Amino acid sequence: MGNGATRNRGGFVNQHTGAAAAMGLRTKAGPWGQALLDAAAERDDIVAVSADLKKYTDLTAFATCYPDRYVEVGMAEQNLVMTAAGLARAGLTVVATTFAAFLARRALDFAIMQIALPRANVKLIGATPGISATFGPSHTAIDDLAVWRAVPNMIVIDPADPAEAAQALTVALDYDGPVYLRQPFNRASARRTVEMPPFELGKAALLRDGADVGIIASGDRVGEALIAADVLAASGVHAAVLRVSTLKPFDGDAVADLAARTGRLVTAENHSVIGGLFSAVAEALALRGVGVPARPVGVPDVFPPFGSPEYTADILGMSSRHIVEAALVVTGVEGQPKETARG
Repeated sequence: MGNGATRNRGGFVNQHTGAAAAMGLRTKAGPWGQALLDAAAERDDIVAVSADLKKYTDLTAFATCYPDRYVEVGMAEQNLVMTAAGLARAGLTVVATTFAAFLARRALDFAIMQIALPRANVKLIGATPGISATFGPSHTAIDDLAVWRAVPNMIVIDPADPAEAAQALTVALDYDGPVYLRQPFNRASARRTVEMPPFELGKAALLRDGADVGIIASGDRVGEALIAADVLAASGVHAAVLRVSTLKPFDGDAVADLAARTGRLVTAENHSVIGGLFSAVAEALALRGVGVPARPVGVPDVFPPFGSPEYTADILGMSSRHIVEAALVVTGVEGQPKETARG
């Protein structure tokens, strides 16, 4: 390795800037970026590739600390995927980051043929997924989960918040094969009204139990689901909240068990209600012969407008208030809760 990089605990540090801790990178990197730094310090096979978005994908600290293990391809998502595939064929574990919308649209054919088909060891990281920024429809990925769920050999993960995204990245780096991982903004965080269990690939987690309705949530809607459950409890409706962070492989047994116990479901996702979490839930229930009333909360069949994430989520019907309303519909409860959900 050149550029002043030397081995350290199986990884590399930059002689010109010192170790990550000495540089204060632990405070500069977000949870996801720090997880990558920690893994890279132990494994010299980990490299990162970006399409001119290292600032927005939490790669700045990694690029500074490991300059010989960071590749910048510029605003060229197809080149990003092909570069990642080539590095994987050389035996490296590759983390490739760009906006989620660009991965699922501009680079899809390249990703299918050069990453998914040969099971290349590439982790595709989709930044700013769903309604999480102000960039408008061209940069908003409301369809990425549907796309990657349909691609054979792909693992598909939608973490609840940056902390879980960091855990999921660590797990993904230990998996030998292609992974699609949504990367939420570091400022986005699920409101943790309960203790969050650690991420486990392919396993759902029951965050809160209740017998009246089951709320199944993924991504940043997990936080909204917990808020909704608190509001529902004030009106005597006891909601269970099931976090589903792995869309593929899907924990259909946990979903079917929740449906059998509560008799009615609401799904909440930061994605189109077509092809994402709601579709995965419906498929799992149909395959197991479980039939219950269910209502989806997510992006309807429209392109999202420009606006803040909070404003856009509200007008599209995705906030905690809308989860409450959906739960009241499926439970048949008249009237409104005593408290009001945000949104």
